[in-house]
Amino acid sequence: MSAKVLIIGCGDLGTKIATDLQSLAYEVIGLRVSDQQLPANIMRIQADVTQPETLSKLAQIQPDYLIYCVAGSAKTSLDVDDNYRLHYVEGLRNVLATQQANPHLKHVFFVSSTRVYGQKTEAIIDETIIAVATDAGGERLLEAENLIKNFPCGATVLRLSGIYGPGRTRMIKLAEQQDLWPAQNGWTNRIYRDDAAAFIVYLIKLLQQQKTIADCYIVTDNQPTTQYQTLKWIADQKHQIVDVMPLPVLGGKRLSNQRMLQTGFILHYPDYQVGYAALLAQ
Repeated sequence: MSAKVLIIGCGDLGTKIATDLQSLAYEVIGLRVSDQQLPANIMRIQADVTQPETLSKLAQIQPDYLIYCVAGSAKTSLDVDDNYRLHYVEGLRNVLATQQANPHLKHVFFVSSTRVYGQKTEAIIDETIIAVATDAGGERLLEAENLIKNFPCGATVLRLSGIYGPGRTRMIKLAEQQDLWPAQNGWTNRIYRDDAAAFIVYLIKLLQQQKTIADCYIVTDNQPTTQYQTLKWIADQKHQIVDVMPLPVLGGKRLSNQRMLQTGFILHYPDYQVGYAALLAQ
């Protein structure tokens, strides 16, 4: 049975979700703030979630599933609080207001971030650990997450770790500039963009099969790593001599993806080595 999916925020990740869904014969409508067209057969609505007067068309669409996948655009740490409040909290509130009378809406997905886990701990963090934000961005994301908990349909929060993939090659470029490697060697977690999109599509397919899904998932790969471990591995693949002293691991966090894997989903890029090898091959 086909379904209609409305994706709010068709940037890199949102567009990948849209094309994956469209290839499975879902009817997909994507909202983006720019006038750039979406891939073929995906309807585009140009609107700004921070400007509710531009969202009037959303009430007429009446999707079965809604994916809120916007990206904040703060340029400095001083801008984060206002920017995240506008794009994640007020923007989500504005979009949900257009769906209050939608009798077809079955489920809302909110793409959040593991930034909400600000606590310092040596323990592996999973969804049973209460998120304690320690910066403005994390606090605003938690505020937005709470908005969908009270919405009158199913809802799932997706806490994505650091996204990398095509066009997201910061670590590859950094590996070439050893004088710019971070002064502190902390834990990092990441998810390949295509896997993040595929998991969201997989959850919609489960719902279409009348399966139950959780209200929150950490979306990350199988292997937390340190920054230096990742950078050194990339440098080695590029046959560069690493002349940087190893540093002790301080800070960061290690995340568990067991709840995600328990759904039956299989990662195509299970760790940073598989993912970055694919990018380097390109």
